[in-house]
Amino acid sequence: MVALVLAAPPSAGAEPRSGAAPSHGNASPTPPPPRLPRDFRGKGKWIVRDLDITVPFTWEGRDGDSQMTAGGPQYPIWFTNLIYHDTLYTLTYKWPGLDEHPCSRIPGFNLEALNEGFENARFVGPETLRRTPQRRVNHWRVGVVFPQLPPGNHPRLPLALGDIYVDEHDRGTFWQVLQFGVQNLYDPELDEWLVMDTFEHRPGTVTLPERCEPPE
Repeated sequence: MVALVLAAPPSAGAEPRSGAAPSHGNASPTPPPPRLPRDFRGKGKWIVRDLDITVPFTWEGRDGDSQMTAGGPQYPIWFTNLIYHDTLYTLTYKWPGLDEHPCSRIPGFNLEALNEGFENARFVGPETLRRTPQRRVNHWRVGVVFPQLPPGNHPRLPLALGDIYVDEHDRGTFWQVLQFGVQNLYDPELDEWLVMDTFEHRPGTVTLPERCEPPE
């Protein structure tokens, strides 16, 4: 379970804004890409649509470290993903059909590396998330495809893909993320949503689980 970091699919939860300029041709200048801040805290929902599971979700950052937590011991799924002291951690406590629960650790990954990845995101366009309240956002798509090959008839594997929706006035406020690809191996359809109800630019709490080894 490795999160990019992200309701309904875009056709039901987001729509292009009426009169909005397209992202090509004589369009307005492309806005700057998403950038996760060093300090933040937010709450929302983690949604696995094909399993019909929706659980509470928190996403918090402090001084460049960050932590996602979905569900809990009383829910059918429960996992946490962390960027902690230049290391990426993933620990899945509960997931349907999962018997092993190791804490994976990938050193050499930090907030700067994540935001560098966002620099290559493709701007899809301005949209409105149809929720209460409605949110005007910029829709971006990020992806890691292997192998990197020129255009043409070549086999390619989508390792990590995502649609990211950030506030139209603040690229550091994340309202919705769809992640799909190999990083969602535990889900039969390989796609999962995070939908934020709140997102504040105040320091959150980041805690390394006891069963995860400290960074080297």
